[in-house]
Amino acid sequence: MKRGLFGGSFDPVHLGHLRCAEEIRELFDLDEIVFIPAARQPLKTEQQPAAFHHRAVMTRLAVEENPSFIVSERENRRDGLSYSIDTVQAFLREQSNDDRLYFIMGRDAFQDITRWKDWRDVMRRCDIIVMTRPGVGPTDAGDAPPSEIASEYRYDDGAQCFRGEHGGNLYFRRLTLLDISSTDIRNRLAAGRSIRYLVPETVAAYLTANGLYTAAPHP
Repeated sequence: MKRGLFGGSFDPVHLGHLRCAEEIRELFDLDEIVFIPAARQPLKTEQQPAAFHHRAVMTRLAVEENPSFIVSERENRRDGLSYSIDTVQAFLREQSNDDRLYFIMGRDAFQDITRWKDWRDVMRRCDIIVMTRPGVGPTDAGDAPPSEIASEYRYDDGAQCFRGEHGGNLYFRRLTLLDISSTDIRNRLAAGRSIRYLVPETVAAYLTANGLYTAAPHP
């Protein structure tokens, strides 16, 4: 089993998330990608996302037609802040020795990774896939292992990745990153503007039915 973990606020989930996940699935021949809505993100304390149950339902609606996409609500079942290392360790405990775990993130998140709790363990215990924009690759400045552990990695030209001496590899992959953001979607809804073709139709219907991100959202 080759499994990708794709975490985020998904506030709300949109077509950019889905397209990136599908390209990663295909590039790495993954058996499944697990979308993991964050419950309480430690580095985004200033942002008040929609209630977890709304974000989880919307993510399930968004992925329901793709049999390779599933949703995990495990971060909401844990007390305290949602640390990635806890999620990674939980999945590692559940998989067999032949399974492979890939942690998927955007380039901005990767550049902030040294602020994460036990970030070295995250990088050493699973493969890291960093999603970059077209024209950005592993030879560009900043697209390399953090300087604190750079000596543990060597670049493999054949595999086009940084091989970690502890087993975890680091991949930078150029994807068709659609210029869609959850912030823009929330702003459009607050202003009463259309979000058609930015989110799946099922998500758009849910947003409308529940009045999310408008002046008077439903509980």
